[in-house]
Amino acid sequence: MPPSPTSSPPRRWQRSRVPGLVLSATIATAATAVGQFAPLLGGPVVAVLIGGFVGACVPRVAHHPAVGPGLTTAGRVLLQCAVVLLGAQLSIRQVLEVGVEALPVMIGTLVAALVGAAFLGRLLRVDSDLRTLIGVGTAICGASAIAAVTPVLRPAGTKVAYALSTVFVFNIAAVLVLPPLGHLLGMSPADFGLLAGTAVNDMSSVVAAATSFGDDAADTAVVVKLTRTLAIIPIVAGVAALVARRDRRHAASKDPRDPAPPSLWRLVPWFLVGFLAIAGLNGLGVIPAAAQPPIATIATFLITMAMAAIGLGTDLPALRRAGASPLLLGGLLWLIVMGTSLALQIALVAPA
Repeated sequence: MPPSPTSSPPRRWQRSRVPGLVLSATIATAATAVGQFAPLLGGPVVAVLIGGFVGACVPRVAHHPAVGPGLTTAGRVLLQCAVVLLGAQLSIRQVLEVGVEALPVMIGTLVAALVGAAFLGRLLRVDSDLRTLIGVGTAICGASAIAAVTPVLRPAGTKVAYALSTVFVFNIAAVLVLPPLGHLLGMSPADFGLLAGTAVNDMSSVVAAATSFGDDAADTAVVVKLTRTLAIIPIVAGVAALVARRDRRHAASKDPRDPAPPSLWRLVPWFLVGFLAIAGLNGLGVIPAAAQPPIATIATFLITMAMAAIGLGTDLPALRRAGASPLLLGGLLWLIVMGTSLALQIALVAPA
């Protein structure tokens, strides 16, 4: 008997998306295993590299009708779900634990990175989406921030891959440079923890840099890093507003009639609301402490799946055409953030 009209669409949905999801999950599993042996590299970066290699060996795999829909789901929906789960690592209590004196340093480095990305990116003629991704990744928390902004900004996968790779390069540079610099400057563990928490992005790199300086530095750095992640909230909301404005202008250029502004609900991404809800529940103690590490692991794996899907669709010739300017932008922003953190500590934070 033929399937009923109401039952065939779900089966078609499953058939069309499962192969792509399985492929991205397979790459993510391999990337996660490699990331455990090379924590400074991390699963998401490895996933982009493996995905790019597979995409280069099997051209247009991301556009194959049997694989493409699943990769699109992994690169968008799963990425959004991962951002929601990231909220389980945060609470307002952590902000208070950092202390009021540390907040100006975090806010100052955030502003410096975003302003620097806007002005230097234009000066270097870096594409607007790419400079936004690099700026957000440098200012907040690397791969997690890029993952949070991607569904709203809707950049090409090539730009996401380039931004992720750029942030990774300077994470490694920070791990190598910051501990000797901290000792040279005679920084206390608390002061160095603040520097590492603001000038390094991904958690594994933050821990590596701070631990090499001392356990007390690592404790401060981790809290600062998690608190920085809260900046995802206003940044994603701001990017969503800018994208909505850009879309309205684009629509107006096609239709002389003034398009109606989007509703507030459409302007605020659903996953940002979910992120806030989960963070709020965590702050109230609803989410058990024992559940937080598994949730963080799931979120990281979903991000890794999304990065695998993005890597599969990466246009390598487009990366070459982008040139070295985005990498130079990432380096300049990292130096700006590091210098701003040190300057603000000298000016505002009382010595420990």
